[in-house]
Amino acid sequence: MGEPVGQREAGWRDGLRDVDDSLFDGREQQPVESEYASLTYEVTDRIARITFNRPHRGNTITADTPRELVEVVERADLDPEVHVILLSGRGKGFCGGYDLGIYAEADGSETAPRGPSTTGTVIDPIVQARNHNPHGQWDPMVDYAMMSRFTRAFSCLMHADKPTVAKIHGFCVAGGTDIALHCDQIIAADDTKIGYPPTRVWGVPSAGLWAHRLGDQRAKRLLFTGDCITGEQAAEWGLAVESAPADQLDDRTEELVARIARMPTNQLMMVKLALNSALDTQGVSTSAMISTVFDGVSRHTREGYAFQQRAATVGFREAVRERDEVFGDHKRNAMKDRSAGPTD
Repeated sequence: MGEPVGQREAGWRDGLRDVDDSLFDGREQQPVESEYASLTYEVTDRIARITFNRPHRGNTITADTPRELVEVVERADLDPEVHVILLSGRGKGFCGGYDLGIYAEADGSETAPRGPSTTGTVIDPIVQARNHNPHGQWDPMVDYAMMSRFTRAFSCLMHADKPTVAKIHGFCVAGGTDIALHCDQIIAADDTKIGYPPTRVWGVPSAGLWAHRLGDQRAKRLLFTGDCITGEQAAEWGLAVESAPADQLDDRTEELVARIARMPTNQLMMVKLALNSALDTQGVSTSAMISTVFDGVSRHTREGYAFQQRAATVGFREAVRERDEVFGDHKRNAMKDRSAGPTD
């Protein structure tokens, strides 16, 4: 750069590659040619942009999602050009949860993941479908071995060195909240639908983060009923750092991540580590372990089996409609399901 950093105005804002005697001098990164099944990745203006990219299925979670999410978060963490990680979803919503048709309808039809073969492993969808057979023997640890891998993968957003921001719109429900709640900041469209309806039957949020993010009473208010809140209410309750009208969400999000990106990377890392220590002390890891175990149990109760058998008979969407109708929000859920496919 020539001029000593102390003599340049705001020289501390220089990027890690821009300073004199940079640790990265002469060590240019090699381009990475990667195509992902569930998301896209790009870096612009110090921001790593991860975008869920299954809009035809409501960006639902498949076996590809955790592996790919961990890979791109690691790419962002290792890249000295990146100061902040932004997570969003393409299409009508952020994430509609897990693509559960294979388990609820037990049809074994899910497309195989693109990565290393999962055949014959605990995340083989056929193995898991067999383990969900109401007439068979349930192995809770095969169930836990599968679900805990999803939860640990999503936690990479919390444990990443750099700040993570989730931009949510349309819907962020069920397993989608397991992802978003691991981010350091959530910014939402005012009309976003946020919640965990599967607590009504056949599910417990495996991330175990609701009480940590919302406090005991508000977390129980949502999970005792399976009700959803809007993005605007999420901001009022402190679940989201702010909300905005849907047509302003992109601009407001870009303002936020641009402000974060102006900070030196080492400052961001130190602040995040210091603040995350409070979450560690609260027992986030223990909450995730207990919640993941109970998520498996909830799918193997009398009521859980009844829901699964009903889904196998009439289809997952119809079973979800019947689940939600008594709560008065089945029309909204059904509308989402028609556009997104089997989710939760």
